[in-house]
Amino acid sequence: MTIKATYYGANGWLIEVNKKRILIDPWLNGDLQFPTGDWLIKGKLGKEIEVPSEIDFLILTQGQPDHSHPPTLKKIDKSITVIASQAAGKVVSQLGFTNINTLTPGESFKDSDLKIQATSGASVPNIENGYIIDSCMGSIYIEPHGFLDKKIKPRTIDLLITPVIDFSLPLAGKFIKGKTVLPQLLKLFNPTTVLASTTGGDITFTGVINNLIKVEGSVEDLTLFKDTRTSLINPEPFKEYEI
Repeated sequence: MTIKATYYGANGWLIEVNKKRILIDPWLNGDLQFPTGDWLIKGKLGKEIEVPSEIDFLILTQGQPDHSHPPTLKKIDKSITVIASQAAGKVVSQLGFTNINTLTPGESFKDSDLKIQATSGASVPNIENGYIIDSCMGSIYIEPHGFLDKKIKPRTIDLLITPVIDFSLPLAGKFIKGKTVLPQLLKLFNPTTVLASTTGGDITFTGVINNLIKVEGSVEDLTLFKDTRTSLINPEPFKEYEI
């Protein structure tokens, strides 16, 4: 098995498996802004980069701007093959992408020996996607908010890309459940490696929501991995990891 993974901070990843380069939820340049306005929450990258070259697939888990980031998506070749949630599919359609494969949980996209299956993800407010990526070179599971699809049956998956920290807001509760879901993921998939995601990178957030967020857990807490064969990597942004 050989999987190459590069973390871009927040939800963004570049995955290479069986010579296919897959860009996931990229936020690479420009600020992060939500329709509610900067007063509520705004994100700024510490370092901006260009869109990677020779991308085969673009995977989008959610339609929210921190997953389907319009300024970044505008710089991507509009003929690229997109695999997206329903909400994300609407975003890329409006931006002019022409090869869009919109998946609902349980549906799959296949290309040669590559299979990408959508799983049920976070509700923000509609149900978004996680994905299981299978190829002859290895398997990957990714869901950026720690929401586990109860319909997934136990199986072996080589690499998990998941948050390992919980984030919550007053009244709204937990909107990222990394610490909560991790024991279930380890039992369900028995992975070789976990790459911590979603909450990393050189990013500055401002606004009312940022001041109200409560954090539970730590990437440095290895107690959840006791008595497992799984290794945890807290990835450095822009560094390529070979799994």
